[in-house]
Amino acid sequence: MKRLSMHRKSLILLLAVLFAGTVRAQDTLKINFREAVDLALAANVDYQMLSNNMEVLKLQKQSALLSHFPNANINSSFSQQKGQQTQQIEGEIVVTSVTNEVVNAGLSLNMPIFNSGRRILDTQSAKLAYEAGEKGLDRASQQVVFDVARRYLQVLLDKELIRISTENLENQKETLRQIEGFVDAGLRTLSDKYNQQSEVARLESVLVDAELQYQNDVWDLSEYLQLEPGVVPVLESVDPRTEELRFEGMSMQDLYDIAEANRADGVQQDLLVDSYKKDMQAIKAMYYPRLGAFYNYNTFFTSLDDRTVQDQLFKVYPQNSLGLSLTIPIFNNFQNKLSVSMSRVAYKNQILQKESIDRKIYQDVKLAYLNYMAAVRKQSNTGVQVMAAEEAKNAISERFRLGISNFVDLATANQQLVSAQADQAQAIYTLFFQDVLMQHALGTLEVLE
Repeated sequence: MKRLSMHRKSLILLLAVLFAGTVRAQDTLKINFREAVDLALAANVDYQMLSNNMEVLKLQKQSALLSHFPNANINSSFSQQKGQQTQQIEGEIVVTSVTNEVVNAGLSLNMPIFNSGRRILDTQSAKLAYEAGEKGLDRASQQVVFDVARRYLQVLLDKELIRISTENLENQKETLRQIEGFVDAGLRTLSDKYNQQSEVARLESVLVDAELQYQNDVWDLSEYLQLEPGVVPVLESVDPRTEELRFEGMSMQDLYDIAEANRADGVQQDLLVDSYKKDMQAIKAMYYPRLGAFYNYNTFFTSLDDRTVQDQLFKVYPQNSLGLSLTIPIFNNFQNKLSVSMSRVAYKNQILQKESIDRKIYQDVKLAYLNYMAAVRKQSNTGVQVMAAEEAKNAISERFRLGISNFVDLATANQQLVSAQADQAQAIYTLFFQDVLMQHALGTLEVLE
């Protein structure tokens, strides 16, 4: 037993040395929660893609607004013709073989006057789509904050569990020294000493497992923040204890009303439904006649004319045309019908998507509330659990010192105390996280600026 214990201690010592060497080889980055969120927002691919898409939605909105104004185009061309050219000289048509260089220039303006409200509908649709994009970006940022909070708090919980394990190990080492003294004095048997040595070795393994779990969760956070390889975040602590239970006592209907008003993804779906409806109505306008106004200015220069370029372009050959154009759709190979059908399907699918999101919001709020209330009860219960375990441990320790209780009672009491302390730490951080989860479900989770 003693040799086995010595081997185990040597193995743990070796692992500790390797672990310490690894830590020294790593770079550390001290960050708080706000800085972690900033890093995550900058590194999150989905959030950055949505942010990039906002540029397109903004331009679409601007384009729809500018469609109410005329569009203008300038056109110009140059050509060279070799061979027989027809000219009118002194009233006669003369055909000669020459080289003719021609420059054409023109300006055209077009403006729709009436198209059954399509421009207005397109503008409204683009505006709604842009607002929906903003809501989607808001929800994406809240999701990033939520993901960071979950990983951040898990790392802090791991640190707390390491602290509890370390403190317990030191206490048991002190108990071992006391038992060794009792054995030397003849007050305890060697079996008590060996049992305590075994308990100390077990707790050393528990500490190694806790440290390993901490490293795994730290690297998980590092990966999410997209830190450079070898960079380990050192997190600023937060106080998970809170006296304010802001959601306790609220009814499910009250919580759902808050979620309906604040969930960005729910508002986004409402805006998209309206946007798709406007799109469908705008495409239906293609069934009806369209009236537009136009203005064209054209001129040209030819090398066959001896007059100057300026005279030809601005005095001799300019042409101006101003008028109205009426388009009455009769048959266009069902293209308009196909476009309307596709827009109607997109509108119906968006309604289904909205209904699905509404159900998801209710489920999120319901589950978050149930978990939140369970966390409240667990925190209260673990407080009583730790208090009782401490009293039991103190009583058993005193009885053990007096020789009334045996080692099994002492070890059991100690394990119960450590388990209660770990449960309490878990409950405290769980309640803190469930509060964050509740805010995420309600859509009230604040994004740090």
